[in-house]
Amino acid sequence: MPELSWHNRWLQRLGEGMRRHARFIRAAQWLVVVFYAVLLVIPPLLPLPDSQARMLDNLTLLAQFLFWGIWWPFVLLSIVMFGRLWCGVLCPEGSLSEWASHYGKGMGVPRWLRWGGWPTLAFCLTTLYGQLISVYDYAQAALLILGGSTVAAVVVGLLFARGKRVWCRYLCPVSGVFALLARLAPVHFQVNEQRWIENAPPRLPPPNCAPLLDIRRLQGASDCHACGRCSGQRGAVQLIARSGNQEILHATSQTLSPWDARLLLFGVIGLAMGAFQWTVSPWFVALKQTLAQWLVEHDQFWALQDNAPWWLLTHYPQLNDSFSWLDGFSIVTYLSLSSVLLGTVLMVLLRLTARLAGDRALYWPLALTLTPLGGAGLFLGLSATTVKLLRYEGLLLEWVQPVRACLLVAAIGWSLLLGWKRLSRENRSLARRMSGSACLLLANGLIGFGWWLQFWGWS
Repeated sequence: MPELSWHNRWLQRLGEGMRRHARFIRAAQWLVVVFYAVLLVIPPLLPLPDSQARMLDNLTLLAQFLFWGIWWPFVLLSIVMFGRLWCGVLCPEGSLSEWASHYGKGMGVPRWLRWGGWPTLAFCLTTLYGQLISVYDYAQAALLILGGSTVAAVVVGLLFARGKRVWCRYLCPVSGVFALLARLAPVHFQVNEQRWIENAPPRLPPPNCAPLLDIRRLQGASDCHACGRCSGQRGAVQLIARSGNQEILHATSQTLSPWDARLLLFGVIGLAMGAFQWTVSPWFVALKQTLAQWLVEHDQFWALQDNAPWWLLTHYPQLNDSFSWLDGFSIVTYLSLSSVLLGTVLMVLLRLTARLAGDRALYWPLALTLTPLGGAGLFLGLSATTVKLLRYEGLLLEWVQPVRACLLVAAIGWSLLLGWKRLSRENRSLARRMSGSACLLLANGLIGFGWWLQFWGWS
C-alpha cells in the first residue's frame, strides 16, 4: 500500500484503538443510555415548570435544553464532521437494540422490512407528529416520541437477527438523514477490496458488523456506523481523511437509492422547513383564519374546541397552551404543503438541470448536491430552540443573526460548488454547465429564501 500521510497514520491508529478498546466504548454506551433515560423519564413525572422557572433550578427545563438545545443540533453537526460515529459509538437506541437482539428470537430480516422507504416515512411521520404534540416544549411529548422510538428499537432487536442493529439499518427515523449528512464527512473507514481478497491468514477474528453491511464491498460513509470494529481487518480497512466532497461527486444513479433524493427534497428540506417556520409564518395564520371563517359560516364549532388529549394534540390548559382541532388540521396542512410544494419545485429544477446537461440520470446525483444546505437548515432550525431557551435565561446573544447568515451563505456556496463540480466532471460544454448552474442557483436560492423569511423576513 502507498505510504500514508501523518494525519492518515494518526487516524489509522485511532481506528485500530477503537477496535482494541471496544470494551471502553461499550461502557461509554451504557453511560449514555443511563443519562438518556434520566433525562427522558424523570421530567414527565415532575410538575410542569411555571413562568419563573429557570433551567439551572428546574430539571424539566434543563432536560429540554440538553435534548433539543444541545443534543440533537450537535449530533447532526457531529455526523457532518465525523460520519456516523454517533450511531456506532454513542446512540442509546442502537446500543439497546443490539443488546436486546442477543436475547431475542433471532429471526431473519423479512423482505417487507428491508423496503428502502421506511426511514423517509418514519422521519416525515415523526416530524409531523412532533409538531402536533409540541415535542420541543413538553417532557411528556418527548417521552412519547423518543421513548416510543426506543421501545420500538428494543422490540425489533428482540425479534430479528441476533447481535445486529436491524432497527438502525432499516427503520430508525433519522437513519436516512444521518446517511445523507455522513456523505459530507471528511473522515471514513476506507476498504480496499482487492487487498481484502488477496490478504492471506492469519487474520483478525471476523468483526460483528451490527448494521449488517458487507464490509468487503463498503464504499463511502453513508451506511457505515464508524464503530471501529472492522478497523485493520485483513489489512484492508482503515480510518482515513478524505475530501468532504468526494462521496457526493462520485455518486451515480446506480449507487444511489431514489429514496435518498426523496428524503432530502421532501423531508429534510421541504417538511423540516415547514415544521420549523409555521409558528412564525403569516401564511399559516392566513390559512388558519380562512379555515376558521369557513367553519363558523357552516356552524362547525366543534373544530374550534381544544379538548383533544395531549398525546394527540398539545393540551396543557394550565399553561394556556392547547391546540384546537383546527390548529391540528392547519399544522398538518401547512407542513404537507411545504413538503409537497417545495420538494416538487426543487425536483423540477433538478430534473431540468439534468436535461440541460444532456443526461436525465444525472438528476439523482445532482439532488445530493443540496445536502450541505439541507443539513444547515436542520441545524439552523434545531438551534433556534437553543437560542430561544438561552434567551429565556436572559442572554441577549446578539451575535446569533450574523452567525446564522454566515452559515446559510456558506451552505449555499458549498452546495453550488458541488453542483458546478458535478456538472464539470461530466465533460459538459460550458454552455450546458452554465445553463444547468442557473437552475441550481435558483434551487439553492429558493431554499435560502425560505430560511431568510423565518429568521429575518418574518421576525
